[in-house]
Amino acid sequence: MPIAYVLLNCELGHEADIINELKKLPGVNDVEGCYGVYDMIMKISSDSMDKLKETITWHIRKIDKIKSTLTLIVIEGQGNH
Repeated sequence: MPIAYVLLNCELGHEADIINELKKLPGVNDVEGCYGVYDMIMKISSDSMDKLKETITWHIRKIDKIKSTLTLIVIEGQGNH
């Protein structure tokens, strides 16, 4: 199962609204606000790499007030998976 972690930057003060929107998307396993260079981190999974990329490109990145994303796609078969 393809898994990705997505780091997001958003406009100040809109974090809670964005987290609520992200949690509505299929495959979103976890969304958390964080301190540091990025404002939040999320874990997303899908039954295919194409669906995973589609969700990131056409749903997550299109949410209003998200300024930037950094996507880290997990290498299947390494680690605990």
